[in-house]
Amino acid sequence: MFQNFFPDKMVRSTYDIDFEKLYKDGVRGLIFDIDNTLVPHGAPADDRARALFRRLKDIGFACCLLSNNRARRVEMFNKDIKVNYICDARKPSRANYEKAMKLMGTDKSNTVFIGDQLFTDIYGAKRTGIANILVAPIHPKEEIQIVLKRKLENIVLYFYKNK
Repeated sequence: MFQNFFPDKMVRSTYDIDFEKLYKDGVRGLIFDIDNTLVPHGAPADDRARALFRRLKDIGFACCLLSNNRARRVEMFNKDIKVNYICDARKPSRANYEKAMKLMGTDKSNTVFIGDQLFTDIYGAKRTGIANILVAPIHPKEEIQIVLKRKLENIVLYFYKNK
């Protein structure tokens, strides 16, 4: 039952991912959640995020932001990043994961999703058939509904780590 929520891979931070290896392994598209995956909740793109996306573009990746946030939030973050984005994504619905791949010109075989939440980010990627990486949340301050979900995620992660 919990296996539907198990990530393909877990890393401490988005900024610890070996993107050069992913590219070498044939990945061409990266879909990212924003809040607590790239920056703290509600924060604009910082120097680290801007440098990451410059690097990803230099490597040759197509990128797309996939967020359940409203347009204003996503556009504010993307102002300096300048990649494809989808707001009000309704994750874990598959539709916008598929739309992101279409925007990037990629498919399930060469796309990876990166996010910090099991029940939206990772579950949606798994339902769509996309490889995925779970990262630890950047900042502990979160909205109450996410705090409650984190308690349930900890149960799932217990079984994931002990499988």
